[in-house]
Amino acid sequence: MAATSDDETAAAPDVGLGTGALAPYARPVREGVTPVAGSSSAADGTRNLLPDAITRRLTRLLLAQRLRLGYLPSAPLQLHHLLLFARALEEMPIAIETDKAKDQHYELPTTFFKLVLGRNLKYSSCYFPDETSTLEDAEVAMLELYCERAQLQDGQTILDVGCGWGSLSLYIAKKCRNCSITGICNSTTQKAFIEEQCRENELSNVEIIVADISKFEMERSFDRIISIEMFEHMKNYKVLLKKISRWMKEDSLLFVHYFCHKAFPYHFEDNNEDDWITRYFFTGGTMPSANLLLYFQDDVSIVNHWLISGTHYARTSEEWLKRMDSNIASIRPIFEKTYGKESAIKWIAYWRTFFISVAELFGYNNGDEWMVAHFLFRKK
Repeated sequence: MAATSDDETAAAPDVGLGTGALAPYARPVREGVTPVAGSSSAADGTRNLLPDAITRRLTRLLLAQRLRLGYLPSAPLQLHHLLLFARALEEMPIAIETDKAKDQHYELPTTFFKLVLGRNLKYSSCYFPDETSTLEDAEVAMLELYCERAQLQDGQTILDVGCGWGSLSLYIAKKCRNCSITGICNSTTQKAFIEEQCRENELSNVEIIVADISKFEMERSFDRIISIEMFEHMKNYKVLLKKISRWMKEDSLLFVHYFCHKAFPYHFEDNNEDDWITRYFFTGGTMPSANLLLYFQDDVSIVNHWLISGTHYARTSEEWLKRMDSNIASIRPIFEKTYGKESAIKWIAYWRTFFISVAELFGYNNGDEWMVAHFLFRKK
């Protein structure tokens, strides 16, 4: 995933994406209620309940802190910070903590995500055309938007970098039967799921490679390369884009979707006890600014650039939360098997709080702070 993403108190810890030390630590015993951290009665859920409304309020307070930390007194200072951040990324490896980041989101079996995500298992922001759109509608609308903005045509060779459960790869494979799609993911579980879907849908034009993109090399080139919510898990965009450019033909296009803040970038840093969401969901991650990739054009050149209101991601995460709550009876045994019976209660609360935090982050200021950026590049 990714990463997400959607906080007026005196102290100002580097809270990153989430709710910091204020996050509850016990299970939601019913929809809309979460027991408070350290509650001795968490198992029976009879006392010390923290309503979701309070969790949301605390999240918004922490997001307001993040904005106070991020916005500097003048435009020149803001630009100076952005340039320093971009140059500092060039001194870093392509990615850090890749194994930990993988475990945080993909330790749970696919059965959990089938109960929470939409039919296409799109674990990234969807796009809601109107108020009546379902999550499935929104998945398809965003997938179609990718195809349009990446200028996909039937018969092309396509590389889906960070393909997840194959929502886009499978969508293109069905839509454009003459396309040849290669997907790179970091999970054997995801590869198995995609290949099962290919068999069920009689698709022979999809190949899935399990690899760490920061270390992976190959001697192939493609007409289109697409990356959806992978750059947020990366650091050195200069080296990453150089690597990707080697897989592009002379007339290739690269399409990137990442979530971002509209003005300033920052790292998700697990350097204090308050940074709860980094530790459990986004270790080693980056929150880019909406324009950050424009400073890495050594090997690619910008063709187009779009912004999508954060309200779409907020609504996406609200839908995930609703599905988690409605399927909690089926989800509880999955968590017990994955995390152990003693920790299942805690992890149900963690995931609910994560979805709430994402929704509040992207919904903040009516979706005009944290949002989604799309880029289209050509090979330089």
